[in-house]
Amino acid sequence: MAVYGYTRVSTDTQAKDGESLGAQKRTIEGYAMMLGIEQPRIFVERGVSGGKPFHERPQGAQLLAVLKPGDTVITPKLDRMFRSARDALNALDDLKRRQISLHMIDLGGDVTGNGISKLVFTILSAVAESERDRIRENVRHVKADQRSRNRYLGGTAPFGYRVSESGELIADKDQQKAIKRMRTLHRSGRSLRAIAEDMQARGFRISHVGVKRLVTHDPRYSGL
Repeated sequence: MAVYGYTRVSTDTQAKDGESLGAQKRTIEGYAMMLGIEQPRIFVERGVSGGKPFHERPQGAQLLAVLKPGDTVITPKLDRMFRSARDALNALDDLKRRQISLHMIDLGGDVTGNGISKLVFTILSAVAESERDRIRENVRHVKADQRSRNRYLGGTAPFGYRVSESGELIADKDQQKAIKRMRTLHRSGRSLRAIAEDMQARGFRISHVGVKRLVTHDPRYSGL
């Protein structure tokens, strides 16, 4: 019989800072001490989203590989291991079948051996997944609203445009002229690499891949 712990943070910043991981580790060790069991070997998942299935995470997969019947896994919170109700319940069934105990401290302990804990686990798994879907839908609505008002959503502005002080994406006259020249050269039979070299000689930083996107694929430039 062996005891294992599992901790996770979702961003590189959190992983680098380490405080959240440290707090999770201390919680697991304190819980093990309270139960009078051996101190666990802790698997630390750094910079991995909770939306990724547990068995597909590097440390999650390693933990599942070393578990044997009679072992115990401890995690401080439900959302450290699972965000999807389906992932959570599939994992719970698998662990029970393998005779492995899963303790979730925020749910009061062993969720594999206690009917009430399993019920709470099932409900909270569904709630966590619903909350995640709601957040995703809100983000989708915000982005759609931003697009409808021509607001820029971040990242590098596409060639032919620039970001105004108010955050709007507006046409850049020089780059728009360059796009027209690229299309003209393309229609005349010039190769993509030759067009890219022509643009680079004129001071525009663009590759032949960028030229291809602008002259053949990007619908924003179809009317130029």
